[in-house]
Amino acid sequence: MSAKNTFSKPSSLPKNTIKDAIVRHLHCSLGTDENKANNHAWWKATCASVQEHVLEQLRKTQKSHYLNDTRAVHYFSAEFLMGRLMSNNLHNLGLFEQTDQALKELGVNLTDIMEEEPDMALGNGGLGRLAACFIDSLATLDMPAVGYGLHYEHGLFRQEIKNGEQIERPDSWRDYGNPWEICRPESIQEIPLYGYVETKYGENGEIKKEWHPGLIVKGLPWDIPVVGYGGKTVNVLRLWQSQASDYFNWDVFNAGGYVDAQKENVQAETISKVLYPNDETEAGKELRLIQQYFFSACSLKDIIRRYKRAHGDDWSRFSSQVVIQLNDTHPAIAIPELMRILLDRAELNWDSAWKICSKTFAYTNHTLLPEALEKWPARMFKKILPRHLEIIYEINHHFMSEVEKVWPGDNVIKQKLSIIEEGNEKMIRMGNLSVIGSFAVNGVAEIHSALVKKNLFPEFHEMWPNKLTNVTNGITPRRWLKACNPKLSALIDEKIGNDWPLHLEKLEQLSQFADNAKFQKQFMKIKHENKVALAKEVLALTGIEINPKAIFDVQIKRLHEYKRQHLNLLHIMALYRRLLENPNYDMQPRVFLFGAKAAPGYKLAKDIIYAINQVAEKVNNDKRVNGKIKVVFLPNYRVSLAEKIIPAADVSEQISTAGLEASGTGNMKLSLNGALTVGTLDGANIEIAEEVGDENIFIFGLNVDEVHELDKVGYNPFDFYYNNKEIKAVLDWLETDYFTPGKPGALASLKYSLLEGGDPYKVLADFESYSDAQQKADKAYGDKSGWAKMAILNTARMGKFTSDRSIKDYVEKIWQLEPCTVE
Repeated sequence: MSAKNTFSKPSSLPKNTIKDAIVRHLHCSLGTDENKANNHAWWKATCASVQEHVLEQLRKTQKSHYLNDTRAVHYFSAEFLMGRLMSNNLHNLGLFEQTDQALKELGVNLTDIMEEEPDMALGNGGLGRLAACFIDSLATLDMPAVGYGLHYEHGLFRQEIKNGEQIERPDSWRDYGNPWEICRPESIQEIPLYGYVETKYGENGEIKKEWHPGLIVKGLPWDIPVVGYGGKTVNVLRLWQSQASDYFNWDVFNAGGYVDAQKENVQAETISKVLYPNDETEAGKELRLIQQYFFSACSLKDIIRRYKRAHGDDWSRFSSQVVIQLNDTHPAIAIPELMRILLDRAELNWDSAWKICSKTFAYTNHTLLPEALEKWPARMFKKILPRHLEIIYEINHHFMSEVEKVWPGDNVIKQKLSIIEEGNEKMIRMGNLSVIGSFAVNGVAEIHSALVKKNLFPEFHEMWPNKLTNVTNGITPRRWLKACNPKLSALIDEKIGNDWPLHLEKLEQLSQFADNAKFQKQFMKIKHENKVALAKEVLALTGIEINPKAIFDVQIKRLHEYKRQHLNLLHIMALYRRLLENPNYDMQPRVFLFGAKAAPGYKLAKDIIYAINQVAEKVNNDKRVNGKIKVVFLPNYRVSLAEKIIPAADVSEQISTAGLEASGTGNMKLSLNGALTVGTLDGANIEIAEEVGDENIFIFGLNVDEVHELDKVGYNPFDFYYNNKEIKAVLDWLETDYFTPGKPGALASLKYSLLEGGDPYKVLADFESYSDAQQKADKAYGDKSGWAKMAILNTARMGKFTSDRSIKDYVEKIWQLEPCTVE
């Protein structure tokens, strides 16, 4: 049964026009010709030819938004994990096939030249990738929006693995420029830092504050156009690069101070050097706070500049034209910054300023982990942002009056809700500031939002019962199925029509083919071809040969104890031990694939990476295993690598401790591409299980209430250590030199964290249940037709998890935007 094509191509550019444009740019933009050009030159010329259409549509979009005086959302995020843009832009413009043909006629392979593009190193994990999916959906849905972030020179870091250990190297993603971004020096902003605050008294006795900064830093904006699917709306991601306001001290240089002459320059440029500087040191903490203020302040000034162009000094319409979404607490400093501008610059009174401010911001909470809810020492604020500290104290003073009305005389609640945490050192709680200064607060999955109300901010919820809400995360199917899995996309087009990337709920129509033997064969053939392609990539990256017929079991995410890569590792070691004891142990061959970066200062996370690599080295070279287990740690996990791994995955590891993963989006991407989840009832796993059905997912482990109960009665990991022979044997193994010849105890920190360290993430409590779930997955894979049916139903039932639905929820519940059609 075939369906008609219902999605009309957004562009009808003939192949020859594209070919001529590429050659023109090769000649005129790059100064080379077809005979001399290498892949990098072809890539740049092709990007330039595509960018022509992108920029023309960007111009039209901005003109439409200006003429319609639209209310817009401004998405503030410390991360935007954009990945590569060529494939995405070509698909969204409807130019992929024509460009592929045009290049073929020029003797060039589009796939090869796309590999020349570096990933934009502007993020680390799910938070940044979510932001990238959201700005894609905003453009696709014709919503007026601007993304705002930092133009990191090196991003997080490029990860190398040396002797099993993570080594951090600079990720120089723009050494040779980036063809998609445009520098906008006409919109430079100047940002004050340090200094002191002067109190002045006006003629009528009113108090005025003037901040005299000790340093001014320039913010230079770079714009990356964000192309919506269909190519009509092109929004902007604006990223700020820091520069010294005076580049070079000529007098000092002439006097022989060659290094000192550039000191201020280096200090200023450091701000946008690296994503998440290591904040184990005082200097690292300061830099991180400055980064957050710098990008928030630049972005606010930019928004106000545009607002004033249309409305002059009339502030009455500001909060009806501008909504600012704070993606986690990183940009929370924007709240006192807007108050500073309204009080000190616009000279509004406190009540008028707060009314505008508290109707402008909305806050997305991404974590229940206390350490991820940022706090800053008050003394650091006083040094770097002295005026903001005064404003925060004032916000808190007014808020405490509100609390007093609800809970008269209750100092315990006041202490809990205060923005100021009293203790050995006064701390500023950015989570509390974000809730108090926003008109809406949302969690990112149903269970997470319920826990935000119940456990994280219960008193705030009692004060403002309508402020806290839920918007379940989503992913863009344009990148995470159409572009990254072209063969499966073509099969879906053939079966249900080609407008599913805009209406993901239509995938449900694939359910009718789940039992169809022919369709199962087609579906699994594509999966196998994707596995063959990934096996080639793995060989090239690591030198390890893997069998495409084995189960490809994938855990790709940030390395953190709560995500429990070490639970996966303990199970691998247990399987290895079973095979050594019984070479005939019945199991499907399985390849365990890991991709993860550990924060540079997070020692145990780095120890887990080392342990995975040492176990891999031993297992992969042990002939007794007979190829039944292979373990691969893929270095430098990033978006472009994820795009190769996800279409090839059979099993998706989503094994965080229940109640700690806010949502997850990797779980959605893998399931959408026909991988089966082994997971806890955590984050969006719960909603995925509801959609795909309990029979098409492998759920294990303690649920949120059981984890809570275990904490209440007192959890002792030694109980599991002494009562489960397999757990004891595997943990004891870590203390020997079996996996680290000549270095006994090199992996002992894992055992220590799980026993003496108290096993805070309940790894041992969930081990047995996890092991059982893995056996069920193993058995299910043996039934080829049954597995194919489960995989098809996972793809078919993921319609809810498109970021388009997430954005519609934000628009309806929080932002109140209207689409603006661009012709």
